[in-house]
Amino acid sequence: MYEPIRTKSVHTVAGSPTDFPHRSREEELDIQLASHLAALLAVTDELRTQAPSADLDAAAERLADQVTRLRGGLPPVRASITAALHQPPVGALHQRAHALAGRALVVAASRADTAAAILAAERMDAHAAADEPAGLATH
Repeated sequence: MYEPIRTKSVHTVAGSPTDFPHRSREEELDIQLASHLAALLAVTDELRTQAPSADLDAAAERLADQVTRLRGGLPPVRASITAALHQPPVGALHQRAHALAGRALVVAASRADTAAAILAAERMDAHAAADEPAGLATH
């Protein structure tokens, strides 16, 4: 009455699903978090060239440490920023850094990485405070 199908369906994708490497959700989140923190590090380095401060230096080192940890010991590539013809205003860099820190915070929270979440939240606060006009500080 019933004969089992002996050939593969024409709708079956060629090869088996194990033909390519798969990453776990945690690995994907690690990659995303490392990318966001590396982008934040690049903006922090750019800020350091325009408005040097000990806070930015310390933040850059902490960001580099976190990226290295998330990439399994591979340190981030850091470009030396030289004077360019057009440098974005410091306020715009703080806004960009604040947005990147926010993205990193979301990913760090979703993967329950406390150290990265604390660092991202601290950087969000620092960049928000640095971007406020001096007379409008509400804290």
